[in-house]
Amino acid sequence: MNILVIAPHPDDEVLGCGGTIAKYSRAGHAVFLCVVTCAYTPDWSVEFIENRPEEVKKANGILGIKQTFFLNFLTVKLDTVPRKTLNDELQLIINKVKPDMLFIPHKGDLNLDHRIVFEAALVAARPGSGVKRLLSYETTETDWGRQLEPFVPNVYENILETFRQKLEAMTVYRSELRGFPHPRSLDAMATLARKRGVEAGLKQAEAFMLIGRCWNNGR
Repeated sequence: MNILVIAPHPDDEVLGCGGTIAKYSRAGHAVFLCVVTCAYTPDWSVEFIENRPEEVKKANGILGIKQTFFLNFLTVKLDTVPRKTLNDELQLIINKVKPDMLFIPHKGDLNLDHRIVFEAALVAARPGSGVKRLLSYETTETDWGRQLEPFVPNVYENILETFRQKLEAMTVYRSELRGFPHPRSLDAMATLARKRGVEAGLKQAEAFMLIGRCWNNGR
């Protein structure tokens, strides 16, 4: 099975489905990552920008991601990109990967980049695209944006055996980590994994919203 994770920013893939990525990779499935945006000066330092690809590569290795595609749109400026341009770029990636399963951000996230990517991904994964199962994942921006559109999970992945890889991959993105009780702390990630696990009768889990399945078969 081919699996594609679309991340608006590097680290979204780890926060949202790092354990699931590692789980499916360990099971022999091919997992691909598409990072939509990149940092730029003067908002980010030259050192940060130069180190970012290496961080992504290292995190990929920990999770077992086969290949990463970088679209290099500007972070927090996706609203300035013609929607058709973004739709077409994501469509090209989907055509190349031919994913059976697609993971995208939640439509109610506080970060506008996330909401734009969600909508563009829906267009790119419309019936006829070959995508058989489409799920949205949660990040810290999901909780902060809960007044916009609540995240109501209906799919849970047991990540008890791969949660350590999720934490290890997150530590690669050192500049994104915060101290507890910030939701982007390692302790908060562990707490959320236990909470989602309890909801599904598991010890640790990642939660998703099923958006669509088996569209190609008319179901």
